[in-house]
Amino acid sequence: LPLPKAYRGPMWDYDLSYTYGNDTPWAKAELLSDIKEVVIRPGVTSIGSWAFSSCDNLTNVIISNSVLSVGSYTFAYCDSLQNITIPDSVTTIGSYAFNDCRMLANIAIPSSVETIGMRAFSGCERLATVTIAKGVTSIGEGAFGHCSKLTSLIIPDGVTSINDSLFTACTSLTDITIPGSVTAIGRTAFEACHSLVNVNISDGVISIGDYAFQGCISLTRIVIPNSVIFRL
Repeated sequence: LPLPKAYRGPMWDYDLSYTYGNDTPWAKAELLSDIKEVVIRPGVTSIGSWAFSSCDNLTNVIISNSVLSVGSYTFAYCDSLQNITIPDSVTTIGSYAFNDCRMLANIAIPSSVETIGMRAFSGCERLATVTIAKGVTSIGEGAFGHCSKLTSLIIPDGVTSINDSLFTACTSLTDITIPGSVTAIGRTAFEACHSLVNVNISDGVISIGDYAFQGCISLTRIVIPNSVIFRL
């Protein structure tokens, strides 16, 4: 499904809940299951919310480097999505953008990205490799929750908070290093990370939220730095 060559600027934000009748043309035509590849041509500056959500047979996405943002729920529930490259023009990945993309095995976040929205990659059950370049400063609540194949991830220096439920139920996660730029670890941030063995918390963290490490049954030792003044 290539967008028309003449298309320029931001795409519409759609609503696949059908509450406002603003669903996509391909949803109206009942073509969602026929879409296997999406090509975002040069000139498009943003991919609209819900634009390709629930395209069950979509496997490949090509995004031009004119795109600055990926909207909320844009590729959510695309159960067959395997290949997508985020170009180094994108600055924002919206909430739930890739939620429940169950076949997605790896993703690289380029240095241009500043914000990863809430639950952006939550429920990506096969996501084993995530690379986040330095440049990201905000990773939303639950962004990588329930990514059960994820074994490790480097949080870049510059991120200021490990938000609530960020890695909840990442049952294969074995080690994590929290950089000195982080000042807060949120509620249930690592809850039910059953394989977590090593946690390195740098000086700079001030608060650790409720149940942050609850259910981490493999974690035998953790060092809380002196900077922490508020523990729950």
